[in-house]
Amino acid sequence: MNTPTMSAPSDRRRVKYIRRLDQVPEIPSDELARLQPVAEEYVFRANNYYLRLIDWNDPDDPIKQLIIPRQEELNDWGRLDASNESAVTVARGVQHKYVDTVLLLCNEVCGAYCRYCFRKRLFMDDNDEVTNDVSAGLEYIAEHPEVSNVLLTGGDPLLMSTRRLVEIFEALRGIEHVRIIRIGSKMPAFDPWRVRRDEELQAAFRKYSTPEKRVYLMAHFDHPRELTDEAVAGIDTCLRNGVICVNQCPMIRGINDDPDVLAEMYSRLSYIGCPPYYLFQGRPTAGNEPYEVPIVRGWHIFQEALRRGSGLARRAKYCMSHETGKVEVVGVDDERIYLRYHQAKNPDDLSRFFVRRRDDDAYWLDQLEPVEAELAYAN
Repeated sequence: MNTPTMSAPSDRRRVKYIRRLDQVPEIPSDELARLQPVAEEYVFRANNYYLRLIDWNDPDDPIKQLIIPRQEELNDWGRLDASNESAVTVARGVQHKYVDTVLLLCNEVCGAYCRYCFRKRLFMDDNDEVTNDVSAGLEYIAEHPEVSNVLLTGGDPLLMSTRRLVEIFEALRGIEHVRIIRIGSKMPAFDPWRVRRDEELQAAFRKYSTPEKRVYLMAHFDHPRELTDEAVAGIDTCLRNGVICVNQCPMIRGINDDPDVLAEMYSRLSYIGCPPYYLFQGRPTAGNEPYEVPIVRGWHIFQEALRRGSGLARRAKYCMSHETGKVEVVGVDDERIYLRYHQAKNPDDLSRFFVRRRDDDAYWLDQLEPVEAELAYAN
């Protein structure tokens, strides 16, 4: 598969954002009329750099599937908060689900909007979960010494101003027990110049990613065609300024639900210093039906992909971010699915092994029937 080589969109290396489907000339007028109601329900946003990665001659192009609305998104399916994040929200914009990790939802905008996003509710007009004022979150973290990891998310933190990011970095580094700052971002795929052009942000990475307290970039590449020369250079800029890079993404129908595609992406991510971390089972979020992959099929795709790479390309865990925790799929046989809590809302569940009946049509934990002799298998 050839990797596109993209030149900078302008002399200043700034992408142009596009917020209306009718600003994408490659979409035919009849298709535009069908898709407009989808964009009204689930907002559309892209940019000129990312749209140029699409092969418009291929109706099934994976980059197109990732960013351009589909009519099936309006099917009555799923719910907006599929993992019940509201239950672990301790203050506006602050989630504390796992003992050592707190999430700060510090931005409500992304570089572009993935159609399968599990937090699309944040981008709706009547949502107020995100806050630009993270002071309550910082106070909460300071009062909880068990918190060693803080994840900046949203929305995309790298779309915030560098000034605001530096303020948050500085405040978190003033809390002694915070050892790791994570930045969950797809900007390396959507705008590879975000970090490369910003020397102030690079300096902040060097200052706040220290030998004993690192900054991690939780990158989000979904398909190997996103790994353009510019994107690779963006990751390299992060690495050269002290940031540890890993990649996490969901398995998405029509985008990466192919062992060849997944294996290529995992290998190339390992080559550039951004190895795979999590492969997520898609959450049953409203609007996401056309992107879902059943658990059993996903497991087999994942396993076949892992067979084709070196050890550093095999580090991902296949997990469901369920209301009760990160449930790792550890095995599938003819009759059962074997699972383990990699992370757990209830600390007593952490690392607990359990078994469910195999169901090739199930896409989420709640659809799987318990095995009567589960305790016997756990021992």
